[in-house]
Parts: sequence; C-alpha cells; structure tokens
Amino acid sequence: MLQYGQMARRQTLVQLTDDLLALLDERAARSGRSRSEIIRSAIERELAAERETAIDEAIVDGYTRIPPPDHDHWAEVAAKRSIADERW
Repeated sequence: MLQYGQMARRQTLVQLTDDLLALLDERAARSGRSRSEIIRSAIERELAAERETAIDEAIVDGYTRIPPPDHDHWAEVAAKRSIADERW
C-alpha cells in the first residue's frame, strides 16, 4: 500500500548526451540525490511553469472579456486596510 505523499511510478527511458549525463551525475553527487530525483524535479518545474503561464493567460483573458470597474470599492477598502496594518 502506498503511503501518503507517494505515488506509483513507472519507469521510462530518457536519452541524454554524454555531456548532459556527466553534468547530471555531478549534480547528483553534490546534492546527494539520485539521477531520477533530479530528472523528476526538473520535469515538475517545467510543467509547473507551463501551468502557471496558462493560469496567467486565463486571468488576462478574463479581465479582457470583463474589465474591472473604474472604481472598485472593495479593492479600495482592502488597500486601506493593508496600509493601516503595515509596520511603517
């Protein structure tokens, strides 16, 4: 049974140049992590960046389709509260 935070993993083949493999091995030795862990982390960062870009584009699209009002009372209240709470 998988513990919390663990996910089933599948092995896959990744082809690397000799130079890239050498750099990967150096990083693994310095960090005390495995090749697989470093590769997974790099893939996760790449995919997270893509998701964040998609979210940003959706937000821009939403504001383009439905622009905010010229005066937003609630934004003003929140800004004043934020300034009041600031330790100057």
